Amino acid sequence: MRLTSILALVLFTCYSVICSAQDSTPAPQPSQAGTQSDAVSLEIVAVRAESQAFVDAFNRHDAKAVAALWTEDAEYVDDSGAVYVGRASIEEMYTAFFAENADVKIQLAIDSLRMLSSGVAIEDGRALVEPAPAGAPGISKYTAVHINVDGKWKMASVRDMWIETTVTRENMADLDWLIGKWAAEEQGNRSESEFSWVANNSFVQRNYTTTRVDGSTTSGVQLIGWNPIMQSVQSWNFSSDGGHATGLWSITQAGWAAAMTGVTGDGLVTTATNQLTRLDENAYVWQSIGRTVDGMELPDSDEVVIKRVSKTK
Repeated sequence: MRLTSILALVLFTCYSVICSAQDSTPAPQPSQAGTQSDAVSLEIVAVRAESQAFVDAFNRHDAKAVAALWTEDAEYVDDSGAVYVGRASIEEMYTAFFAENADVKIQLAIDSLRMLSSGVAIEDGRALVEPAPAGAPGISKYTAVHINVDGKWKMASVRDMWIETTVTRENMADLDWLIGKWAAEEQGNRSESEFSWVANNSFVQRNYTTTRVDGSTTSGVQLIGWNPIMQSVQSWNFSSDGGHATGLWSITQAGWAAAMTGVTGDGLVTTATNQLTRLDENAYVWQSIGRTVDGMELPDSDEVVIKRVSKTK
């Protein structure tokens, strides 16, 4: 699938759907089930805090602090297949890594985080390292198993996988296919978008408006361009309520996936993974999965069909 197949779909409603996700959050029920749900949400927040502690320690190049976030008998498999067993071995590996990479920084884009039991959680996401590693462009995906040890969350198992991508800066020329107007409807909500080239054809700008069933509207601007540091196409969204989000794109067997992270206008952190499938030259299917708002998991969105209204020459 061409680059245009991803962006035509996701650019249309990705951020407006994520930002309005809290509207679809089921209201808490005054029952034991509600109490259990609150407890799960608190555990999810605690695991996210542990993941952020890893990022902070990594960016300080503090190998001892990084290793302290793992269990004593933890196992780490890096993207080359090397295996490190035990906290001491992991600390030694990070010490050597920081010595060889004096400027390295990391960000985690968490695609999904769910509880397997009261004391076990599994996290899937992408590790974004700057400066980007040498070699073919790609993205580092990981799966981490967290367990609760004496009231503190620790990493028990982490596996990294490097996935090469074929997206290049030259693919930006394909975005010309998007230029024009698009529209879609979902459960009575109508979204309209218009795409145009800006900055000497270096970026595509999308202006969008979403009209809800009750007549209220939201609007925003999205820019799509090449991120030379990440060696990937990236999107930046800015909503009329003050919210904003970024998206990083990767190739999947079914087409494309976009990992979105952002914040609503009232300060709630949002995450989602948007999946895209092409129907034909004038229509696409979009779905958002792994959605969270303020650490609370939301159900997957319905599939949305996006159709071309007109093409601007």
